[in-house]
Amino acid sequence: MKGNMNNMMKQMQKMQKQMMKAQEELKEKTVEGTAGGGMVTVTANGHKEILDIVIKEEAVDPDDIEMLQDLVLAATNDALKNVDEVVNKDMGQFTKGMNLPGMF
Repeated sequence: MKGNMNNMMKQMQKMQKQMMKAQEELKEKTVEGTAGGGMVTVTANGHKEILDIVIKEEAVDPDDIEMLQDLVLAATNDALKNVDEVVNKDMGQFTKGMNLPGMF
């Protein structure tokens, strides 16, 4: 019985190290979100940090700043949604079959 417990603890520690490594790797992964047919592109990493925003010149209309703001907002939300998909794909392997609500 004690051997089983030690083995289980070793497995948990191994899984924890793998999870930490996967979490670190997410910081290196980048995803993009776009809006307006590519007029605005937002790049984020797997930790939901915005790394870059590219706005094409034709998206800049001084008479319609609101549209540009909407495009930036939409592209940012698209990027963050794509981050969630990458996180779920990468980290989901650790929670398969565990039924831990709200884990990721």
